[in-house]
Amino acid sequence: MATTHCSTLLHGLSQTPQRLRRRMFVTWTPDQELNQVRQRSGADMKRKLEWYDLVALGVAGMLGAGVFVTTGRAAHDVAGPSVFLSYLVAGTSAFLSSMCYTEFAVAIPVAGGAFSYLRVTFGEFVGYFGGANILMEYVLSNAAVARTFTEYLSQAFGVSDPKLWRVEVEGLPKDYNSLDFPAVALVLLITVCLCHSTKESSIVNIVMTAFHVIFFVFIIVVCFANGNHKNLIQPKGLVPFGVEGVFDGAAIVYVSYLGYDSVSTMAEEIRCPSKSLPIGIAGSVLIVSTLYCLMALALCSMIPYNEILSDASFAAAFRNTVGWKWMGNLVGVGASLGIIASLLVAMLGQARYLCVVGRAHLVPFWLAKVHPSTGTPINATIFLGICTACIALFTDLQVVIEMISIGTLLVFLLVANALVYRRYVKLFDSSDPRPTLLFLALLTSFSIGFSLSWKLNEGNYWGLALFGISTIGITALFHCKMPCHQGGTAEWAVPLMPWPAAASIFLSVFLMASLDKRSFLRFGLWSFLVTLFYALYGVHSAFHAEEMGVERGSTSEGNHVEQSFQKQQQHAKGDVV
Repeated sequence: MATTHCSTLLHGLSQTPQRLRRRMFVTWTPDQELNQVRQRSGADMKRKLEWYDLVALGVAGMLGAGVFVTTGRAAHDVAGPSVFLSYLVAGTSAFLSSMCYTEFAVAIPVAGGAFSYLRVTFGEFVGYFGGANILMEYVLSNAAVARTFTEYLSQAFGVSDPKLWRVEVEGLPKDYNSLDFPAVALVLLITVCLCHSTKESSIVNIVMTAFHVIFFVFIIVVCFANGNHKNLIQPKGLVPFGVEGVFDGAAIVYVSYLGYDSVSTMAEEIRCPSKSLPIGIAGSVLIVSTLYCLMALALCSMIPYNEILSDASFAAAFRNTVGWKWMGNLVGVGASLGIIASLLVAMLGQARYLCVVGRAHLVPFWLAKVHPSTGTPINATIFLGICTACIALFTDLQVVIEMISIGTLLVFLLVANALVYRRYVKLFDSSDPRPTLLFLALLTSFSIGFSLSWKLNEGNYWGLALFGISTIGITALFHCKMPCHQGGTAEWAVPLMPWPAAASIFLSVFLMASLDKRSFLRFGLWSFLVTLFYALYGVHSAFHAEEMGVERGSTSEGNHVEQSFQKQQQHAKGDVV
């Protein structure tokens, strides 16, 4: 039997090139995603969430992690007092991306988020690649944020050095030798809660988020009351690191906006997705962007940027600047609760992503199962909870923060491309994809050219002018010459297309170019690993399930996908970004 299994495995691997050609660009229709694919999880998720649940989930997912984790480092090392402008730039990019997400979420209200949107537009591999990056971002950022919880929890108890709450282990590499058991305990506790019920978790989140917003407003008022506008221009002006510092800071703080993506993964648990999703996604981004900018501005008005600490910056500012030890403790309490709410939402989202990837058989299928009584993807929740806890035990925040940003920006870039392709090609049965693909290729190329001209910073003003004018010109020409489908039967669609999606593509490329070389090297290694996994496992698993009917013991589904594949084969080249 072992010999037979080994022979079957080797035969399958030998068929990898053929199966890659057959599977990489196969797409599913939105109707198949909503019905046929979703039914694979067994029980349905419970539809109990309203628009206010989504706003609270989006605000909590972004608010707790962002301002307390990234502001200190971005202000001290990169942007100075202009860090509030960094949040404004990042917020603008996030809002444009959120509009693209919202149209997809309304049209395809499933839990797969970017994975499902990319799979129905560009095919299986692009969807898988986007989903793998989103999962990487969730797990790494959740682990890093859990470690930040220990820092603020120590502040809440008046302990200024969080190392006292961690266990140093000799022999391990630097940045991996400080074991954080409080972070592990928090992640495992949230995992248990999420296995029980989404709605009850949402109610807890609403209460915590309401408290957190009030707490933020209180911090802003107190910071401004004890601040001095001179701190915004001293010691080296409002923009001490130049305009480049503003955009470099925006690339760093962009990770703070990942939480709105979690809202789209709740689509299968919303009573009225078409009405609630636009309010939940766009509303939460606007609220959080406003609070982020005010918090960053308030911090820099209270203390000169060069005195801001990278870790637990707000608590340290009150304790060291105005001598309010009690206020530092209060900030520690509020930040700890905010981080708990942020982790709750992010871990909700990551489990639903993995569940839908499991439905596609690109990871082991048992991860797709939904528990019939709780209506939650319990296997995916437990698996990712354990992964997050293991990383939180060892890994320092600074190791992963920029890698998280680059993965987030890449996925949002792909979703914006997918929206343009959907509106100009997919919704027109007979549309030629080549003009749209040419536009997307030129738009991305001009955006890269502008970004590199900016990054090199060697007087390349001609490059900035050339690529900037070209970017606007090619978008205007495409807008005038190509007919745009107005959203199909969806009840909400992005207005003024293709301008919002084009702006999202441009800003995503520009912010990615602001990241350092190590981020791209780490991301390149991750991309290689996930692509290798797809080639060695994912494509074979999907081939057997979809085209050979393994899942249901029949070939009915396989025949359906085979017919779909043959229809799509002539358009396969048009499904590549």
